[in-house]
Formats: sequence, C-alpha cells, structure tokens
Amino acid sequence: MKESLSAFPLGSTNDAYAEYFIGQSYLAPLTAEQIPTYNVTFEPAFRNNWHIHHAEKGGGQMLICVYGDGWY
Repeated sequence: MKESLSAFPLGSTNDAYAEYFIGQSYLAPLTAEQIPTYNVTFEPAFRNNWHIHHAEKGGGQMLICVYGDGWY
C-alpha cells in the first residue's frame, strides 16, 4: 500500500473494526476537536460489510470519498 496515493496519512492497521471488513484497512485520526475526523484507507479488492453508527444526540457518520472507486 502506498501512502502517496492520498494527501491524507495512511495510519495504522484498522484491526479494531476487522469484524466489519474483508481485507485490510488503515485508520488515521485527523482531528479530535469538535467533530472527530478520521481517514480510512482500504486496500484494493477490500469489502466493507456495511454497519450502522447509531447516534445518541443528533450525530452519526458522514462518509466522504476522496480517491478511488467504490460499489454499493
């Protein structure tokens, strides 16, 4: 995996959420202030077994794709 594919850092292996994935992903925290933001990088042929992020107080999750292709 090449970190230079994105302007964002690659991060560490995302093993804490491996139960939702087929393949390797990487997680890099970008900011923890106000709205915690993370860069998640997926290796080619990666599969995400979709899951829900429940919000207790009007939150949730927003996904922004900045590189590559994805199918849903």
